[in-house]
Amino acid sequence: MRRESRRCRLVTGRLLGLGLALAALACSSRGRPTDDRPNVLLVVVDDLSFRTGLYGFAPPTPNLARLAASGRRFDRAYAQYPLCNPSRASFMTGWRPERTRVWGNLGSPHARLAGAVPLQEHFAASGYETVRVGKVYHSPFEHEFRWERVFDTYDTASDEAPAAWGVSGRSDEAEPDGRAARRAAEILAERRSRPLFLAVGFLRPHVPWMVPEAYVRRFPPESVVVPPQPAREVLGVRRGASRDIPPPLWREAIAHYQASVAFMDAQFGLILDALEREGLLDRTIVVLVGDNGVHVGEQGLWGKSTLFEESDRVPLVIAAPGVSRRGTPAGGLAELVDLYPTLLELCRLPTVPGLDGVSLVPLLRDPEAKGKAAAWTMRKVGAARKEALAFSVRTERWRFTEWPDGERELYDHDADPWERLNLAGDPAYAAVVTALRPLVETASRRVSHPTAAP
Repeated sequence: MRRESRRCRLVTGRLLGLGLALAALACSSRGRPTDDRPNVLLVVVDDLSFRTGLYGFAPPTPNLARLAASGRRFDRAYAQYPLCNPSRASFMTGWRPERTRVWGNLGSPHARLAGAVPLQEHFAASGYETVRVGKVYHSPFEHEFRWERVFDTYDTASDEAPAAWGVSGRSDEAEPDGRAARRAAEILAERRSRPLFLAVGFLRPHVPWMVPEAYVRRFPPESVVVPPQPAREVLGVRRGASRDIPPPLWREAIAHYQASVAFMDAQFGLILDALEREGLLDRTIVVLVGDNGVHVGEQGLWGKSTLFEESDRVPLVIAAPGVSRRGTPAGGLAELVDLYPTLLELCRLPTVPGLDGVSLVPLLRDPEAKGKAAAWTMRKVGAARKEALAFSVRTERWRFTEWPDGERELYDHDADPWERLNLAGDPAYAAVVTALRPLVETASRRVSHPTAAP
């Protein structure tokens, strides 16, 4: 009996020792998935202009700059459609809008995307845990896309406020974007056995520009600089989705937009803090991107859906393990449709047939690498059932746009970065127009033959 008791104590002791060893091993690798592929954090910002502190303009965006310092800022990145639903449907499937035929905010994208593999679904099929926080696809149609976990943080009531700008009267943590940032931080702190694909959507600086008072106080209207205006008013379809804001209110409107950008930047900072606190920076790919640009007084316009630089160019920053010369920006042309193949290459995932973009990894390896020869943006013009389309192509120096009625625009970014002087009708630039027209025709052919090579 004593011998058996002694044997039981010995076995129990050994089992306890083994348990402690396993516990120690678990603690030492806590938060480290057995799958060694990197996590992905994709942050999509609604209506974020490139004219912010990230690119040397107002307002300051210290947290966006903080991300850029640890990765690569892209100085010439372009949306393929200057509107939320079409743009997001495009870069989240890797298909150009010519192919998705999602050309507005009102229609469901799902039926038009037959054959496409949404980005997060490919990651899920490859063993990633997929989580959405806030707006990633277009809000009314988020339910059409599969995620393992979803946290909707926006509230419709606040975003349908009648005023275009003002003070929200809420604290940071009570705002939809404040809730999104804090939820994302909680998710990053979770312990998991699989790599994570986490997508976070920020609503601000989309209208209404209503954020907590502390941010509004930082931007008095009298300190705002109004952008230079074109020689003539922008009329007709070229105006896009512009709000009518009278000139006496321009400074106030710009100030509230800048306050909204500063608020978003502060919330993004909470997510960066969580990455650092959890020790995840060295094994997480972080992408911050604007879904489309926006006019904040440039060209006398207040909105998007134009084929000017402010509406088409977007902020893009990628920070990833192995990025060389961190903090050095890339000047090569890039398109949002390139994000999908870039993430596949960085995460060593199987390729998806038929993607329209190309990987940006060469620009992550070398910021001076040559980018694309051209970047395209398109938009639908006119009544809902008509397929009148306009196309704009951006090269290193030029922007060339052709409208369905035959009107053309040509801007020389070396001499005119604000696109104030249309050179398309100047005989001195006829050779430039002749050289750029085939690029626009390439985009037009893609509508008729959507599987044509980019």
